[in-house]
Order: sequence, then C-alpha cells, then structure tokens
Amino acid sequence: MPTFVYMTRCDGCGHCVDICPSDIMHIDTTYRRAYNIEPNMCWECYSCVKACPQNAIDVRGYADFAPLGHSVRAVRDEEKGVIAWRIKFRNGKKDLSLLAPITTKPWGKYIPQLRDVPAPTQEQRDSQYLYNEPKYIRMDDGGIHTLETNGLKIVEGVQY
Repeated sequence: MPTFVYMTRCDGCGHCVDICPSDIMHIDTTYRRAYNIEPNMCWECYSCVKACPQNAIDVRGYADFAPLGHSVRAVRDEEKGVIAWRIKFRNGKKDLSLLAPITTKPWGKYIPQLRDVPAPTQEQRDSQYLYNEPKYIRMDDGGIHTLETNGLKIVEGVQY
C-alpha cells in the first residue's frame, strides 16, 4: 500500500516532497497539503514517513512485522536518536511498538560532492555494466551532459 497523508495533520512543509526518491509526493497548490500523485509507483521506502515532522503519513508495514489490516505510525525523535514504529492491529486491541535507532544523517547534513566525481571513461561507458545506459542518459553522442550543455544554471541553495 502506498503512502497515505492525513490532510488534517499535514502542514505542507514539503519534507516528504524533498526526500521522495520517486518524486511522487507533491504539495496540492490549493490546500497546501502533501499527497501521493502516483500511488502505484510508490516504493514503500518509508522515507517520507520518517521525514514528516507532523507524523501525517501512514503506510502499510511489511508482512514480516505486521499482519494484514493494520496501520503503522512512525515517529522520528531526533533528541533520543530513535524512530518509534507503532503498529495498531485491525481489531484495535493489539498494539506493538518497535524502536530503531536513526541511522541516517540529520536533514541537510549530507551534501554529495558530485562535482568531484570523475566522469566515466569511454571504456566504462562501453562496458556491459552500463549497457543500454548511454541512450537514456544521452551519452551516445560522445559527451558528458552538464548543466551548461543542457542550458541550465546553478541555483542558489541547490547542491550539485
């Protein structure tokens, strides 16, 4: 089951939008609340659930720790360094709480230095590991695409 946003809890901060690897969490322009625009494309990675400071996002837990018909609420406590997973069973009687340490870096602390990463060599581009990649990343014309070649500019606040 993909993510589900409780509109009454969401304050439209956009943390889920920023962290979603599938780019499917968006902010509704009318109501200023987050929602999943493509539920079928949700990886159920829990990134948005853990990033939401309002605990407004629910998601189905995996079958290895929760049965069908349950709800999962994740609460990230930065001060204690833990994420509490509360699983409520469908009969409403059983409750299970799990604690896990936060293993990710604090929000905004990890900035990849992509500009220091060397470009792949022609041999790497021709290897089987990148088979079929050049046509999708448009490297088949021989050049590496950069911001300048794509007509883009560096924007303040965005890390490349």
